[in-house]
Amino acid sequence: MPVKSHTFACHFPNQIGTPKHMSKTASFDRFVNRHIGINAQELQEMLKAVGASSLDQLIFETVPDTIRLERELNLPGELSEYEYLQELKQTAAKNKVFKSYIGMGYHGTITPSVILRNIFQNPGWYTQYTPYQAEIAQGRLEALLNFQTMVSDLTGLPIAGASLLDEATAAAEAMFMFHTQKNKRAKEETSDVFLVSDKVLPQTIDVLYTRAKHVGIEVVVGDWRSFDFNDKVFGILLQYPDSEGAVEDYRALTEKAAAHEIYVTVCADLLSLALLTPPGEWGADAAVGNTQRFGVPMGYGGPHAAYFATKDDFKRVIPGRIIGMSVDAHGKPALRMALQTREQHIRREKATSNICTAQALLAIMAGMYAAYHGPDGIKAIAVRVHTLAQMLDAHLQQLGYKQKNTHYFDTLAVEADGALQAKIREAALAQGINFHYTQSCVQISLDETTSLKDVEQLVALFAGIKGAQASFKKEEPKNYQLPTALQRESAYLTHPVFNNYHTESKMMRYIKRLENRDLSLTLSMIPLGSCTMKLNAATELLPVSWPEFADIHPFAPHDQVQGYRQIFTELENYLCEITGFTGCSLQPNSGAQGEYTGLLTIQAYHESRGDKHRNIALIPSSAHGTNPASAVMAGLEVVVVNCDDHGNIDVADLRTKAEQHRDNLSSLMVTYPSTHGVFEVHINEICDIIHQNGGKVYMDGANMNAQVGLTSPATIGADVCHLNLHKTFAIPHGGGGPGVGPICVNDSLKPFLPKHPLVETGGSQGIKAVSAAPWGSASILLISYAYIKMLGKTGVTDATKYAILNANYIKARLSEAYHVLYVGDMGRSAHELIVDLRPFKDFVSAEDVAKRLMDYGFHAPTLSFPVAGTIMIEPTESESKDELDRFCDALLQIRQEIDEIARGEADHDNNVLTNAPHTSEVVCADNWLYPYSREKAAYPLPYLRQGYKFWPSVSRINNAHGDRNLICTCPPMEAYMV
Repeated sequence: MPVKSHTFACHFPNQIGTPKHMSKTASFDRFVNRHIGINAQELQEMLKAVGASSLDQLIFETVPDTIRLERELNLPGELSEYEYLQELKQTAAKNKVFKSYIGMGYHGTITPSVILRNIFQNPGWYTQYTPYQAEIAQGRLEALLNFQTMVSDLTGLPIAGASLLDEATAAAEAMFMFHTQKNKRAKEETSDVFLVSDKVLPQTIDVLYTRAKHVGIEVVVGDWRSFDFNDKVFGILLQYPDSEGAVEDYRALTEKAAAHEIYVTVCADLLSLALLTPPGEWGADAAVGNTQRFGVPMGYGGPHAAYFATKDDFKRVIPGRIIGMSVDAHGKPALRMALQTREQHIRREKATSNICTAQALLAIMAGMYAAYHGPDGIKAIAVRVHTLAQMLDAHLQQLGYKQKNTHYFDTLAVEADGALQAKIREAALAQGINFHYTQSCVQISLDETTSLKDVEQLVALFAGIKGAQASFKKEEPKNYQLPTALQRESAYLTHPVFNNYHTESKMMRYIKRLENRDLSLTLSMIPLGSCTMKLNAATELLPVSWPEFADIHPFAPHDQVQGYRQIFTELENYLCEITGFTGCSLQPNSGAQGEYTGLLTIQAYHESRGDKHRNIALIPSSAHGTNPASAVMAGLEVVVVNCDDHGNIDVADLRTKAEQHRDNLSSLMVTYPSTHGVFEVHINEICDIIHQNGGKVYMDGANMNAQVGLTSPATIGADVCHLNLHKTFAIPHGGGGPGVGPICVNDSLKPFLPKHPLVETGGSQGIKAVSAAPWGSASILLISYAYIKMLGKTGVTDATKYAILNANYIKARLSEAYHVLYVGDMGRSAHELIVDLRPFKDFVSAEDVAKRLMDYGFHAPTLSFPVAGTIMIEPTESESKDELDRFCDALLQIRQEIDEIARGEADHDNNVLTNAPHTSEVVCADNWLYPYSREKAAYPLPYLRQGYKFWPSVSRINNAHGDRNLICTCPPMEAYMV
């Protein structure tokens, strides 16, 4: 096949001197050389190994000619890291960092420097993967267990999860959970009404409407005092303190709800619970909220860790992840993700949630904030905030202002008509201050960053409006402005972890001890198929901590966020260019949220045309588990399409089912390249079939790292795709989150992009919000923006080519020892490959291989997905040849270990694979009871003695024991004694 050199001109990185095509005055320090791990010499060696004369030839043998782009991407040229940071400083200066007293679920906070430096800015924490391989994730698992314990203690509820996305979606998850619980035994009449207080945050109400619309739930918003508890009601939602700052006593209401078997969910401010009686003590069935004010910057909306706590009755249906305690093979206490059979990857269309991402990194920060301050510190912060609010209240009343809230924690609602509000707004803006303005009030929310001087400034501001002389007195009130019956008496944060690390030295060492128990990208490649664990460059992440981005409230006035808006506009344009689409929403704050949002735009399109009956989603059997789960959440009925023996979609089966359901066909959900790591040659025909039968095509962007610059979702015929920015576009996985999942759409779907109730965004006929903040996890969008700006139009395409090269190089090296399950028509893999371990099932399992790789210093590839008994490998473009070779050497040596078992040279049940991983404690024990040497167990290859050895802190974990004996808050110290 002839090579179209004008289409795929390969500007390969050259790390040996200045590239010949570069000017002498050009910057030598090109970001592409830092991001892509292969140099010019290694390129030639790898091409020889894969049997290709050039990188372009390999690409032409991998990507079908019918879908290749015939032009370069219309993106800016590359910037060096220095040039980018200088340019970004100018953009950042367009943001105005005002003192925001807006509240509404977001508050100023102080991130302790020891946490900022050692977690938030530390790749040992932010480059970890979701802790599915618990033996090499004990550090972050303990940190997440701390988070769960903190939430459980403060809410007064015994079960808490390891974080959700934001407060609004957490409330929606509670709604779903209780709807399912209420109706699980219903045979005919179901209870489908969810009562929501009109004092719940407006962004939460909007998301509730979105999530309820397609699943038969009716959200009724009104005054909680007049809730009608009839047989149709299954649950209620309250805000504590409410959206205006008032602290209400809901105890009589919850008693009435319990009498009617109606579930109560409470959105609670976590800091306020240091002073207020927690929801669990006055009858709530669940408490949800945001932990942002526990040391996590506002970041113009995120990312922040939401919490979800509930009663023990619901521990097996609670959404998201739970960290639980189990034991390892030697009886040593060990942590793991518990009850994983609840996950949507396993339950698929039977799942009640499509959660794929938590906010692990931010939850870890919040938990460490509680550990650093301890119960006394948390209470002192809460008392100080409340006291300052009381002092401000007293002064404003002396000035003649009327404050609406009799009882409050941190927020005052000052009554003001339109004319007075205009005066207050003008005076406040002149002094660099933001308040929240409602129809009849000016709301002032104080926080941890508020000082006495700030309160004095506020008093002077309001005095000036009255033409009065400001007279500030520092007299502190003697009592709380809280109902006596709701003042907290129960203890919290009593575990030693919250009482032992209050000096910086102790906290720093504790964080480091935990970090050392985890394998991250700082130690070795993480070869997870579909999860794209690529380099998260320091320059991409540094600006996230800059005050101009970190300290902006998500509801700040438009003219204060021009820097952010410029970045959003440019990033949306870049993503549209890369996908071939014309519209983009950055609001979805996880990959699964992106799937769901994409489907909602399709449904909104059908509804706009009067086709409300279109409710069939065709989904290939190989799809990600979140695909069918998202479809069900969008009110769709899933019809599974078969795959053929080569892992491709069975086109005949697809055509039959599309035609069978043509009157009701909504969409096809397709992953491209396929989940099997292959560019399917019939993809255009597949999309045409759907369109011919009245449906739309949603493309899952999980494998976009094989498309950028070579093809596009629009080129293959899709109508909408989501993009995992935490995969293709370099946002770190953060130990299981944050993730970001924006969607790009064509012209037909562009009018339906999601809106927001407080900030103008979205399409002309946009659906309601899908996330709490208008641009989702806004601050980390900077990372993907930097990735594209520094790589430029040539670099992002080169990244795709090298990802494909690296995957095929691994395939070439492993092909004689292992069978690669699926390849394209010309024998090539895309950016990932599936290695079949089923031929060895009589001797070892795929799990045995995964655990043994830990002894070689590697995280396992994706295990038993999408095919049971296999591993799926994705090396990414960021890895060097020597790292790829070490990984291949490890797998080849493991194959020899399998052969030893097959030949009878190693015991079938007592060998290095079935006993893996081997901890230092086991290897150094006085008694060695295994029929192989300690060296074989711990140092099977020479490279491990050259600084590449990683010691798991526990042996293989007993998962079944942990599920039978669920412990998901910090156990007493005695439990750690073996």
